[in-house]
Amino acid sequence: MKITHPFYGILWIFLILLQSCSSDNEGIPEEEAEEVSPVVMDLDAVPYPKLSDYHFFKLPLSDLEPVYGVLPYEPISSLFSDYAKKKRFVWMPENVSASFDGDAKTLNFPNGTALIKNFYYEKVQPGNLTQILETRLMIKIAGEWIFANYVWNEDQTEAFYNMDGGFVPVIWSENGQTKEVNYRIPHGAECVTCHNSSEIPLPIGTKPQHLNKNYTYDGETKNQLAKWKEFGYLTDFPNQINTLVDYHDENQDLELRVRSYLDINCAHCHSDNGFCNYRYMRFGFERTHEHDKMGICITPDEDITHWPEVGEPTHIIYPGDHEKSVIYYRLNTVEESYRMPLRGRTLIHDEAVEMISEWIDSQVENCE
Repeated sequence: MKITHPFYGILWIFLILLQSCSSDNEGIPEEEAEEVSPVVMDLDAVPYPKLSDYHFFKLPLSDLEPVYGVLPYEPISSLFSDYAKKKRFVWMPENVSASFDGDAKTLNFPNGTALIKNFYYEKVQPGNLTQILETRLMIKIAGEWIFANYVWNEDQTEAFYNMDGGFVPVIWSENGQTKEVNYRIPHGAECVTCHNSSEIPLPIGTKPQHLNKNYTYDGETKNQLAKWKEFGYLTDFPNQINTLVDYHDENQDLELRVRSYLDINCAHCHSDNGFCNYRYMRFGFERTHEHDKMGICITPDEDITHWPEVGEPTHIIYPGDHEKSVIYYRLNTVEESYRMPLRGRTLIHDEAVEMISEWIDSQVENCE
């Protein structure tokens, strides 16, 4: 068709240009929407009756595969819990972050934070199965932490809110040996015994000195604190942090291993504001470079020679002789009245007893 009026000519050119632009943009995807965490956290409604109500994990729940926004983490040295294994995660609401408050102080977490700790055994008999026993939550609400414990059912399909505590018998295989435990799930009132600072509940394993290590996230290995900062879960942290070692690592210095073990297993009670603050010892990693804070050459304030199967200890730690050291007997018993730590174990941590005995026997201080 022949176009004679100028207006139609301009219109025809415009349509051609529009069609050309449209053709050039074919195949270019629209801008992806920012991913949002599906976690449900109504601080007026928690704790929920079921673990699945939070949407921390994809289904099936027992895979413990976190959804977007739920980050796994792992302390350098772990609290001993009758050889149970643990998977830990952290979640925070949008647009808030934790802040650094010192190497040996738990991070200052924002309200709405959830710390998620799952306890499980592998190669459980019969069947060599993985069995999750409990999931413990700490949730920060209005500046204070609350506890919420979830006990898993036998089918491993769900965990239910339960603060009454209890026991679960477990038989499992580890390093070619068959082991068993009547695993103790703590009563809610017991939680504050360990998570205690001046009667205020606090997390234990989320201090920078515990977290300053590499972790592999979906194939990418990165320092955990750097990952938290990158993800928006941490504002900043210093380049130098007084950091623990993994007490399992026999390539590390023996004394550093012992100090790291005492920190993660004992320091939450043996601290200025902890449950055992009336005792002399201060087992925090930042204190135990002073040997007397570990109990070396410190006389006990009670007589334990009447305990069954106890020798004649003279000091908390007697250099050169673990059998004269109270700490050895505290660690090497399951008697609830005597054992240390007070909570969290019903078995003897054989490897730790051996490590600490070796270290005590290597000491040369003179207590006279």
